[in-house]
Amino acid sequence: MKTKRLTVAQATIQYLKNQYVERDGEQQQFFAGCFGILGHGNVAGIGQALHQAPDFPFFVFRNEQAMVHTAAAYAKVKNRLQTFVCTSSIGPGATNMPTAAAAATINRIPVLLIPGDIFATRQVAPVLQQLESSQTQDVSVNDCFKPVSKYWDRINRPEQLITALPEVMRVLTSPANTGAVTLSIPQDVQAEAFDFPLAMFQKKVWHIGRTLPDSGLLQKAILQIKNSKKPLIIAGGGVIYSGATQTLKQLVEQTGIPVTETFAGKGALDHDNPNNLGAAGVTGTPGSIAMAKDADVVIGIGTRYSDFTTISKSAFQNPEVSFININITEFDSHKHGAVPLVGDAKAILERMHKELTNFKVNEAYRKKVAELNASWDRYVSEVYEEKNEVPAFQGEVIGAVNQFSDPNDIMICAAGSLPGDLHKLWRTKNPKGFHLEYGYSCMGYEIAGGLGAKMAQPKSEVYVLVGDGSYLMMAQEIVTSIQEKQKLTIVLLNNDGYASIGGLSASLGSEGFGTYYRYRNQGTNQLDGDILPIDYAANAASMGAHVIKAKNVSELKSALAEAKTIERTVLIYIETDREERVPGFAWWDVAVAQVSEKEGVRKSHKAYLENKKTQRHYL
Repeated sequence: MKTKRLTVAQATIQYLKNQYVERDGEQQQFFAGCFGILGHGNVAGIGQALHQAPDFPFFVFRNEQAMVHTAAAYAKVKNRLQTFVCTSSIGPGATNMPTAAAAATINRIPVLLIPGDIFATRQVAPVLQQLESSQTQDVSVNDCFKPVSKYWDRINRPEQLITALPEVMRVLTSPANTGAVTLSIPQDVQAEAFDFPLAMFQKKVWHIGRTLPDSGLLQKAILQIKNSKKPLIIAGGGVIYSGATQTLKQLVEQTGIPVTETFAGKGALDHDNPNNLGAAGVTGTPGSIAMAKDADVVIGIGTRYSDFTTISKSAFQNPEVSFININITEFDSHKHGAVPLVGDAKAILERMHKELTNFKVNEAYRKKVAELNASWDRYVSEVYEEKNEVPAFQGEVIGAVNQFSDPNDIMICAAGSLPGDLHKLWRTKNPKGFHLEYGYSCMGYEIAGGLGAKMAQPKSEVYVLVGDGSYLMMAQEIVTSIQEKQKLTIVLLNNDGYASIGGLSASLGSEGFGTYYRYRNQGTNQLDGDILPIDYAANAASMGAHVIKAKNVSELKSALAEAKTIERTVLIYIETDREERVPGFAWWDVAVAQVSEKEGVRKSHKAYLENKKTQRHYL
């Protein structure tokens, strides 16, 4: 057997750069390169290997959590067919990553993490940044990746790499099991040489198949739909990842079955399609909520049925409601006692399209759906209408960006009050235009994720909508966007604190406690003093961004036009009114204190108990 003597790190990079994926006859390299911050745990290993492999590009980041967000956003835009490696040193470099790893795993997005680790030899323990244990020497901080990884391994001997790397790729390329994968490599092992088999470094193509479910279950589902009177489709992210949007459109236009969209599934159907009821669940439209309440058959496509989608298990109130779940993941396909159709969304929808040729919902049902679509569109137009208030209304800000952006542009957001408003209001123009990280709703994802989206789709303008709270969490990848000449347009909405949780707190009777960015009041010993003088514009400018301040929405529109003429990252700053909100139309199960001195809390708990009565077990 022919071999090649390489360090473990060199062998790792040589292997990864020769991994390809293929779907529908189209082939592409799976890894676009490596993001990282080098330290003593990886500089002499992975860092050295990257230094001598210029065909596997390396990108320097400012924060380890951010680089994983960027890789995940990139993979999301690429429909999970391409991603990045993320490497860090040991200690805090490694433990900065689990938050973003959790986000990737929850959202079923492939990202490969290679954190450095302590010495395998243990001779010099405890090394710098090592967390010692008195119970075992076979543990390090990298063990904290285990619960947030779909696959985790530690390479303590060079030959272990030969069997570990194929398992890494198996999980990363699996539509059903993908997520964050962690390959922990001690710093001494990274630099250790070994005679690896040459065959290990040959080009390897991983086929992404389009599997179909059991034919009996498929026929059972078809019969269930044919016997339904009020069917409803919930389109999740799986529709988009499988490239099934056109197939879904053909199916619903043929049958008249209405569609409601999750956060990940928004864009599965164009906003102005008369069969589109808009946002699903807690942040849903009135039409979506009403039709879900009466639906007799719910067809979930690529959704994991989060509590937001199901309105905390109270969305579907028809006593006879049943479920059909199309999902590549067996775990999700069985939820709610559904007929489980485990397989690829596009392949299954194509089969359904043929089988349901003669099925149509009745004309009254179809007409009602179209009226609800048109009614909501009129409401959105009213919200978008320019009023030029100071501070601005958040819904109007969303409208300005939505109306200005081109059909192939990308809007990205993650946390705060913006996602709920965007879910309801954003008029989708293409399946990739609405990019929300709401599986984990991770504050700080926005700018880092925007960078990943831009790298994945460089010809598109990427509009990052971010509140002041999320901006303060993680803004430093503005520097990386400048470094890599990946231009973002960041619209920063300042409402002096955590507006989303402030609104939730108020609804629970807690008066927005702890959600304002204010000085401590020495008289009350509470954070209810004057507003903190934070200069976000100066902060962004200091990192290299071009900054434009807008007082109202009219100036925001001018700023958007100016931003399009500038080649580097632009930050547009605008103040918004945290008390003026787009209304919600459904409740959300957030536990309320059972006893309190506050009258508002007692009233909220009473309403909470009433809402709890609507919850159901879907068995």
